[in-house]
Amino acid sequence: MRFLSLLMAFGLALGLSTSAAAADYAREKNWAAEIEPSVMVGEPVWLEISSGHKFLTLFTEADAAKAKSKVGVIVIHGLGVHPDWGLIGPLRQNLPDQGYTTLSIQMPVLKADAKGEAYPATFDEAAERIKTAIDFLAAKGYQKIVLATHSMGCRMTAHFLQKNPKTDLAAWVAIGAPAALDYSKLNFPVLDLYGENDLPQVLSSAKARAKGLQGKAGSAQMVAPKADHFFNGKDALLLEMVRTYLNKTL
Repeated sequence: MRFLSLLMAFGLALGLSTSAAAADYAREKNWAAEIEPSVMVGEPVWLEISSGHKFLTLFTEADAAKAKSKVGVIVIHGLGVHPDWGLIGPLRQNLPDQGYTTLSIQMPVLKADAKGEAYPATFDEAAERIKTAIDFLAAKGYQKIVLATHSMGCRMTAHFLQKNPKTDLAAWVAIGAPAALDYSKLNFPVLDLYGENDLPQVLSSAKARAKGLQGKAGSAQMVAPKADHFFNGKDALLLEMVRTYLNKTL
């Protein structure tokens, strides 16, 4: 029995070690080297997690004349990309023009050919990065914090909220959530937003996600007409839908 306990403890330790080492920091470093010199809107800010690893964020403050009562929006990208990629870039750059300060954060990435099913090994570190980002904005005096997440970033955020159920958020904008996320136990409003032509797993789980929004004040599910999973050619539509929701909800 003692041997079995030791074996299980060793297996658990090994699992934790593997999970902690799952993120591809070399690839992350390459993303940062590419992004940092080209940032035209906002400023690069490096944040640090408990392991000592530093990750890139892009911080863009709202114009003081337009700022919405100290609201900060943490923007969280999807699988294997970076904090200025695709739809993330226009969202994090243009929300400040609408009065919302943004902090777009680098999430853990794996090798370029890694599939989605490999990413749960990074979720604990992803959760710590989200917590670190929230603490950063709170220290700067942002009293209302929103999470705006895309794709795999939605799953990472769900894991963070499961680990930190008392997190006080102003709202969560979940874009293209590729799973049947359960919003029912959250104590803040949620916008579940996806494209009319989204991925099959997003579309097939939409009814389950909508069920968790029933009776939640300020919550809604919206479909972006003719938009795909990445909102290609629909950046302005995405910005308008997010802006309208935040203006109405906060």
